[in-house]
Amino acid sequence: MMTEELALDSPTRRLLSTFLDGRNPSTVLAYQRDLAAFCAPDSIPAGAERLLSLSHGEANLAIFQYRASMQEKGLAPATINRRLAAVRSLVKLARTIGMVPWAIDVPNVKEEKYRDTRGPGADAMPALLGATESSRDRAIVHLLFDLALRRVEVTRLDLEDYRPPSLWVLGKGKAGKLAVTPPPPTVEALERWLGDRGDAPGPMFCNLDGGHARGRLDAGSVNRIVGGLAKKAGLPHIRPHGLRHSSITLALEMTNGNVRDVQKFSRHRDVRTISTYDDARTDIAGRVAAMVAG
Repeated sequence: MMTEELALDSPTRRLLSTFLDGRNPSTVLAYQRDLAAFCAPDSIPAGAERLLSLSHGEANLAIFQYRASMQEKGLAPATINRRLAAVRSLVKLARTIGMVPWAIDVPNVKEEKYRDTRGPGADAMPALLGATESSRDRAIVHLLFDLALRRVEVTRLDLEDYRPPSLWVLGKGKAGKLAVTPPPPTVEALERWLGDRGDAPGPMFCNLDGGHARGRLDAGSVNRIVGGLAKKAGLPHIRPHGLRHSSITLALEMTNGNVRDVQKFSRHRDVRTISTYDDARTDIAGRVAAMVAG
């Protein structure tokens, strides 16, 4: 078994440093969590060293066993595939720089994506907004629904990203920020929060501690904010991504199913994802079933 501690300048530590270098903080944290899950109970450097010391066949066998153990624990397919992707990406870099001559060939588990894309519906918005007690939370709800932002896109916003009439958003998997135009209700909520927040540079949304802004709000906090507002409003549990689902579904309704326009609005890379939303919205399978039954 490999020793737990490696030299600070070991090839594996340099590999890990290169692998994480230049990524945004939330991506670094996600990769660290996924690699830690694979390497446990070893440290990430020791676990990576152990994997890279194996032959091609031994390494793939280890990953097959890792995948099977995650399935036995009942982890969601998306979680399993994300963790596999982290290991694959690290090994791919190791292969690129000549540390190993092989790659990880273990496939993902089958994943049924977007099973429920409708979300809580637009009717939930008045109740959610009515439950807000801070201008910060009201602005967050507007951004999640009005602009269909992902929770991580909200947490990445800095004060300098709001340059009226544009809000500059760092999207999922993007290296650069994209300008979007908030509608008047969103602008009103955003400017009310910024008036309370003050003009100090830094993260747009902060944790509130005794009325003072302290540190960048994280994705978990956005979950708790939205879930807490739903509970206070007497609604079923709502996730931030549920508001995004509702927003995209409503956009399809309002544009009469214009998937191209809605793809630009939602910033999805693949228009086929929007088609999935549209299929759920129109319930094609249900209408066909009704015709068959009739």
